[in-house]
Amino acid sequence: MTTTLAFSKYEGIGNDFIVIDAAGDSVIHRAQAVDLCDRHFGIGADGVLLVLPPRADGCAARMLVINADGSVPEMCGNGLRCVALCIARRQGVRAGVLSIDTDAGVRTCAVEPFGDGALVTVDMGVVHALGPARIQVESRTIDLEVAEAGNPHAVLFGHFDRKEMERLGPAIEKCSAFPSGTNVEFARASPRGIELTVWERGVGMTLACGTGACATVAVAARAGFVDCGVPVAVHLPGGTLTVTVHADGSTSMRGATRHVFSGSIELPSGAAQKG
Repeated sequence: MTTTLAFSKYEGIGNDFIVIDAAGDSVIHRAQAVDLCDRHFGIGADGVLLVLPPRADGCAARMLVINADGSVPEMCGNGLRCVALCIARRQGVRAGVLSIDTDAGVRTCAVEPFGDGALVTVDMGVVHALGPARIQVESRTIDLEVAEAGNPHAVLFGHFDRKEMERLGPAIEKCSAFPSGTNVEFARASPRGIELTVWERGVGMTLACGTGACATVAVAARAGFVDCGVPVAVHLPGGTLTVTVHADGSTSMRGATRHVFSGSIELPSGAAQKG
């Protein structure tokens, strides 16, 4: 026996998601989310986004994120932009402002037409640059900056090659200094803004990470690399996000988002009850 599940595929500068409208968070279990995200045997994505009834008054929906490894993060900035566009399309509007309930709090999103998708600006709330930390991984000492953008981040400024990032990313993510794990940002300042690659907790190396971009700009502002209140271009492998961090830590993020395709998939009946 199988159940047919409708889904849509969205991407925000290469950070891609399977978006599912659902009445409750038990529509799929975590192991199924892992299978759906598999890029060879599934649909392929960095995560699954469930669009659920809101818990907070005045919100259009609630977003629940399931990472590609089945873990559930507190927040996903690019995922939020994708959900905002999904809701706007569902409502039949090309532009508008809406609020979305997340596990990191209510976030306001402004959607405007852009090419075959939209530009979505998100109020990311207060992003905290918490200061420096020194950790031990791979028998070496690493100095980094800790930040919080509704989820945890470890930000390293410097020059890193791909192999180094692929080695250090998972080691730092799972370091005992971060009991719940952490996202890891490899950043460097450049004349055009900030160049950034992110090892995302529960996903791995991604083309983009919205909260990672915000955390990095917050750290850069604290260090005096960039000015508070001034939009900063953050260049990720999948494209560019514009992040503004104000003196009080309040942060906004703006970037392109696109609906890729929609479809349906058959799942075993009762799978949602498997935990």
